[in-house]
Amino acid sequence: MLTQGVTMQPDQWLAQYGETVNAAKRRAEQAEAQLGEVGGSASSDDGLITVSVNASGALTNLVLRPGVRGLDPEDVATAILATATKAQRTASGRVVEIVQEFVGDGPALDFVKTQMPHGYSGDGTDVAEPAPELQRRDTRPDDEYFTDPPEVMG
Repeated sequence: MLTQGVTMQPDQWLAQYGETVNAAKRRAEQAEAQLGEVGGSASSDDGLITVSVNASGALTNLVLRPGVRGLDPEDVATAILATATKAQRTASGRVVEIVQEFVGDGPALDFVKTQMPHGYSGDGTDVAEPAPELQRRDTRPDDEYFTDPPEVMG
């Protein structure tokens, strides 16, 4: 093999190849370690249910606060599933970020994205979170507010 007009010795080529393999191995181990730490957590809109999942989306923790006792069991089950889906999308989004960091854009990343059963955070289908109450509150002066009140009923 010629490199810049110099013949590369087999031992040199083998050493470079070994370095390339070792670098790939280190990157794979780093990706594996990062993926092992991935998880997602989400709470129901009312805050009564919190779900945590691991990188594969498996449930790792479920917290039901006392307020769920008065709810219909079907509503609780539905809320648990919806909250778990949110947590899974969060975890999946982190998996996609890690894979993209290590393999870049391309067929491998596209394959990983297609394996996410509920999609992933950042895929363009995220439900917009409502703005905090302080941001939603109308802070106009009273004169302006009563001159042009917000529409209360639509």
